[in-house]
Amino acid sequence: SSDLVVHICFLIISMCSFGSKCPVSDWLFGLLIQFHFLEIGMKSWVRVSVWMFSALAALSTSAQTPIRIGEINSYSAIPQFTQPYKQGWQLAVEEINAAGGLLGRKVEVIARDDAGKPEDALRHAIELSSQEKVDVLAGGFLSNVGLALADHAAKNKRLFVASEPLTDALVWDKGNRYTFRLRPSTYMQSAMLVEEAAKLPAKRWATIAPNYEYGQSAVASFKELLKAKRPDVEFVSEQWPAQGKIEAGSTLTATMANKPDAIFNVTFGADLAKLVREGNQRNVFPKTPVVSLLSGEPEYLEVLKDETPKGWIVTGYPWDQLDNKEHASFAANYYKKFNENPKVGSVVGYATMQAIFAGIKKANSTDNEKLVTAMRGLKFVTPFGPAEFRAIDQQSTMGAYVGKLDLRGGKGTMVQWRYADGKSYQPTDAYVKARRPADAMK
Repeated sequence: SSDLVVHICFLIISMCSFGSKCPVSDWLFGLLIQFHFLEIGMKSWVRVSVWMFSALAALSTSAQTPIRIGEINSYSAIPQFTQPYKQGWQLAVEEINAAGGLLGRKVEVIARDDAGKPEDALRHAIELSSQEKVDVLAGGFLSNVGLALADHAAKNKRLFVASEPLTDALVWDKGNRYTFRLRPSTYMQSAMLVEEAAKLPAKRWATIAPNYEYGQSAVASFKELLKAKRPDVEFVSEQWPAQGKIEAGSTLTATMANKPDAIFNVTFGADLAKLVREGNQRNVFPKTPVVSLLSGEPEYLEVLKDETPKGWIVTGYPWDQLDNKEHASFAANYYKKFNENPKVGSVVGYATMQAIFAGIKKANSTDNEKLVTAMRGLKFVTPFGPAEFRAIDQQSTMGAYVGKLDLRGGKGTMVQWRYADGKSYQPTDAYVKARRPADAMK
């Protein structure tokens, strides 16, 4: 009888395990109220009951399916950055799941190693999208890998949150509506450094940068911005060592042969360590002023140790000197879980997930078109403080710390630093529109 169906419905409601805000319970109550005021035949009751149980099963399955994020990074190629990065996103996922997940669902990250190769990254992106059915793609370290993933995102209309790739092309010349970038770009970090570089008396500049997308983009931005502030400067030497294969001696010989007043350095990792060691031995450093991207990051200072060149002007992360509440909470939780202090990679991994979580909450969905709309102008919190994605180019306003290198207790550290808020170092809308494809801004 109809009474039996009603009793079954109430039994289901009482057994519902989705919590006090259960959408299934609310829906069943609404349905029962409607049937209470309708006189329908037994056959209709049976049909409705079958449909009701099918819908309940579908809703239950949906609520239990985790939100999946496909994460692709150079874990084996650049472990000094990507291992802390992985720990950062693991902490973020653990925290969100402990708080009940997103949209009533747990969050799951499926990670893949691209080994620093664009072709491997692309293969993983296809597999994660087609087989693992991830809702969002994230990650990338090297700029050429990031561009490959962004191209995949555009062709497959899949949201991609680029965590680390810094090339300006990612959001400008080769930007698309499905790609967002977290870290401050080569343009933004170059602009931060140019503020300090322009104060130096140096007129003759040399550059040393890895010969791939990131290095080329950084040098182009630095030259453009420094010349705008100081029309009297000239660039007398450009050295382009292969990434990971620098011959530091010959690179410095060629650089110093042109008698520069100062050097702009973009090398990192093992190449940076080799360049610094050779420069220290030749007394090039600290005699010649150096402005350097990323060299104040703990990942690289730990390698340089007591060879850290004093006085270099750098972007970096003075983790042990920060006292803002967002960072204090993050650093304490990170240390508690991993028994080590955070690095820049840790911050980037954590903030990448926080941005994705905020986007899903705002969209109230994992539908990629809704996510794109939600993430344009999205405000979110990072360990460095609040940030947002600019709507026009989908670049985050997350900033960086600018200061000088020094030695304290036989270890490299940053001194005289300041936080450079990313929103103060982004170009005008007119500049972006001249470089970003029109379709990417629709």
